[in-house]
Amino acid sequence: MVNGCGEKSVFSKVDQIGIVVKDAEKVAKLYEKFFGVEPFPTIECNIGPAKLRIVLFQLGEIQIELIQVLEGKTIHSEFLEKRGEGLHHLGFVVKDIEKELTILKKEGIDVLERGEVLEVVKFAYLDTEKMLGIILELIQFT
Repeated sequence: MVNGCGEKSVFSKVDQIGIVVKDAEKVAKLYEKFFGVEPFPTIECNIGPAKLRIVLFQLGEIQIELIQVLEGKTIHSEFLEKRGEGLHHLGFVVKDIEKELTILKKEGIDVLERGEVLEVVKFAYLDTEKMLGIILELIQFT
């Protein structure tokens, strides 16, 4: 997708791969051993009415995000119920999330869920699964 000015799309470089898991700590230990990299400190945060545990790894230019739902309902818990553990989304870092969401809305792409983590990261999951077979996420560091 090229924007209206002929510039590259925000989707030209994957920055993050999000994986929904039942036990983030257990999977993190497996990833640490297999890939030979240590995770960043585990984050527990509230997204709407849900509480999540997130473990992040940096593999080259790609960040791996392990997501465990501790309580409540999110698109992650729905994914886990329907599909089990696995690849949930591809994440793309953007400079201005509101601008990008406005452009995507004009293209007919809606937001599934959005929020903020630890007041430093804004995110929006896009309703792209039927179109692309996977959810895309926009990420903005504040």
